[in-house]
Parts: sequence; structure tokens; C-alpha cells
Amino acid sequence: MDLSSRHLVFHAAVVLLIGLLYGAPYAKAIKRGAAAQIVNSWRVAHLSIPLGATLMFAIAAVLPSFTVSAGFKWSIVGALLLSSYAFCLATPLAVITSDRGLASGAKGLARLVYLGNMVGAGSSLLAAALLVCAGFISLW
Repeated sequence: MDLSSRHLVFHAAVVLLIGLLYGAPYAKAIKRGAAAQIVNSWRVAHLSIPLGATLMFAIAAVLPSFTVSAGFKWSIVGALLLSSYAFCLATPLAVITSDRGLASGAKGLARLVYLGNMVGAGSSLLAAALLVCAGFISLW
């Protein structure tokens, strides 16, 4: 397995742990009868972060089969890591600030929610585009 794949596996495990740990405040919010927005925000954090980790595990498995340069592979890994950690930060901040982070113009910590979502979404799209390119290049 390539070094880039091993790094991706390690960080996927860290992100998976973070997402699973978000289950504790999710359960607490349900037990105390918190507002629907708070419960839903924790549900999003608890379910989507491990999903991103699972995607990283899957990509780590196929990354060595791409016939692209090591730098290209590291670009894919970097984009995925940036996306995952941005969402790991933005999702709990969304609960704390009661802001979904879908519109610019927020103040204080809510700005970080928006920034985290935009960085996460942008780097996810970049990773997907790089994966398509790597797959296409590797066809021949």
C-alpha cells in the first residue's frame, strides 16, 4: 500500500472516531428533549462524519491502483483530509451556534460554520474531480 494510502487510512480512522464520539451529545440531546434543530444537527454530525471516513477507507483501497504520480495521489488525499476535518469542525459548531452555515454574513463562531462548510464542500468537489481524472488516466 502506498504511503499516501496509509496516511488516508490513519486519518479516516481518526475521523471515524470523531464522528462516533458525536453520538454522545446526540444521545444526550434526545434524552433531554432538546429542540428538534439541535437533535437534527447532532444527528447530521454523528451520521455524516463516519460516512466521510468510510469513503476515505474505500479510496485508500483503490488509490494504489491508479497509474498517476505520487504527487497526484497526495493531492487527492490532501483534498479529502481538508474536507473531512473541515466538516468535523463545522458540524458541532453548527449546534453550538444554532446556525446551519449555509449563508454568508453570519457573525462570530457562525462564520466558522459557514467557512467550514464551504471549505469542506469545495475540497470534496476537488477530491471528486481529481478521482475522476485519476480514474480516466489509469484506463490506459
